[in-house]
Amino acid sequence: MQYRIGIDLGGTAIKAGIVDETYQVICSHQQPTVEGFELVVADMAETARIAAEKAGLRLDDFPSVGVGSPSCINPYTGLLVFSNNTNWRNMPLKQELEKYIPVPVFIENDANCAVVGEMLAGAAKGYRHVLMLTLGTGVGGGLIINGRLFSGGDGMGAELGHTPLVACGEPCTCGISGCLEAYASVTALIRQTEEAMSDNPESRMHAHAVAHGGVSGRTAFDCAREGDAVAKRVVDQYCTYLAAGIGGFINVFRPEIVLLGGGLSGAGDTLLEPVRKKVEQFVFAHDIIGAPPIERAALGNAAGTIGAAYLGDI
Repeated sequence: MQYRIGIDLGGTAIKAGIVDETYQVICSHQQPTVEGFELVVADMAETARIAAEKAGLRLDDFPSVGVGSPSCINPYTGLLVFSNNTNWRNMPLKQELEKYIPVPVFIENDANCAVVGEMLAGAAKGYRHVLMLTLGTGVGGGLIINGRLFSGGDGMGAELGHTPLVACGEPCTCGISGCLEAYASVTALIRQTEEAMSDNPESRMHAHAVAHGGVSGRTAFDCAREGDAVAKRVVDQYCTYLAAGIGGFINVFRPEIVLLGGGLSGAGDTLLEPVRKKVEQFVFAHDIIGAPPIERAALGNAAGTIGAAYLGDI
């Protein structure tokens, strides 16, 4: 059996997983993400080496190593072009990793890795046209077109979270105003929840926040399920923003399926059902040609590891 290895470079942890031919992560290793590009690169290689040893393998037993990073990645030049979390710019991630790793290294944006993983082994298995959004601190996006990962001419496309949604709207961390991310990320939902709480001291969201250590992406959804009217309005508005973004993407790409991943997808049908209903109003000729199904991604954090591991094959 031939194994693959995928590395997930996160803001708080570096994870490496060994993936078998059935797309199962058979073992893994992780360690905290430190500061400094050179140190991070060395730690990525070390994390991969230890994961391989757990499987009784060496790094040169693999055909390649794949890396997913929450950054603007150019897979053709091997550059990590921009990471707004660390302010890294034009860092030679591929070249530096290959100083430690004796096989070819492939790098991609983490959301791109996630959609590849879902296509290979998750909720998008069997589909050739897939759109995926990851709803977390930001909004990541991944596209599969005709069975192939699509990332544009320079490999840095499909930044779906930074599609303008509201002209001159809320500021986004990318420096643009009105991005989908500024309205549909968990960060945006927390802001919307806090604004509603400030205007409505009677809302049970206040008690929920106290009981759970503060406001989170769950606050409005949990309280909406419990019948809180203010929370229901927050959820309704949030789902409208998300549905508008998805509807626009459907009009452009007409995917066979839309997947929602990331932490907020854990809200399940409380999120999915209203988004499914609302998205139709934003889809061109939906009454004639319909809209694709919108489903929750299936693999969780493993999607990025699996997708990264198979970057050399797509």
